[in-house]
Amino acid sequence: MKKLVAVLMGGSSSERKISFLTGRACSNALKKKGYKVVNIDTKSKFVEKLKKLKPKIAFNALHGKYGEDGYIQSILEYLKIPYTHSGIVSSSLAMNKELSKIIFKKNKFLVPKSFIIKKNENISSIINQTKNKMKFPAVIKPINEGSSLGVFICKNIKILENKFKKLSKIYSRILVEQYIPGREIQVAVMGNAPLGAIELVPKRKFYDYKAKYSDDAKTKHIMPATLSKKKYTQVLRIAKRAHKSLGCRGVTRSDFRFHNNKFYLLEINTQPGMTKLSLVPEIAKYKGINFENLVDWMVKDASYNR
Repeated sequence: MKKLVAVLMGGSSSERKISFLTGRACSNALKKKGYKVVNIDTKSKFVEKLKKLKPKIAFNALHGKYGEDGYIQSILEYLKIPYTHSGIVSSSLAMNKELSKIIFKKNKFLVPKSFIIKKNENISSIINQTKNKMKFPAVIKPINEGSSLGVFICKNIKILENKFKKLSKIYSRILVEQYIPGREIQVAVMGNAPLGAIELVPKRKFYDYKAKYSDDAKTKHIMPATLSKKKYTQVLRIAKRAHKSLGCRGVTRSDFRFHNNKFYLLEINTQPGMTKLSLVPEIAKYKGINFENLVDWMVKDASYNR
């Protein structure tokens, strides 16, 4: 008989709804592969459920806060339950755009210019920093959200001020970075091997939350990305190196902007979406790995001490 797998989903982050979509899709795939599966919403008393069930593996289908920031990973490590995706430190680093950017810079990755502002910082200070460090348009976003939540492209200082006031009511540290125009390229890494690069052509300003999850705003996907062979190989290598630089495990997705023949690394997602509109399953399918086999591989890759 196949092992009992607990699929962790839902949770209490702002990405709860998307986590259910990922979780249910992965749960169904695991059942098709013959696993015994139990779905657990981690919003309440899930630790007691895990202790009682004693699953052989936990499939982490959570997104956002408490799911991909090292929190759930810490609990699973304590319970000694093997789990999918990256470990405590790499999950925490990847989720924190401030810390991951520091590591990316140390490893000589090309990243957009940026600076951090605190929620109680003086507006005039923000204006001066922006004028001194970058040109408009600029991007403002929380340092630790996923699915492009709270991300805004600001054409001028007035819009930046307005968005900062909005975000500072919720978040204590906010990232302002130079907007990089150009093409959106995203690369999946599976284990330590890059799977492929997909190009996105959003109908919206950028690949935001609505573009990711709404059929009405469906983004055009080009797989494989229409890059030269040399550039395609280059972005795969960069993604693999980025994956390793944070000590990631399992499956990740790296987000890039391709501008002036250069790849700018924006971030790494350690818990990429696994919905019908998600990119990693699409890239895997192109490489001959169907959804069920992809999820099966992730379960077989599970461990603790990650």
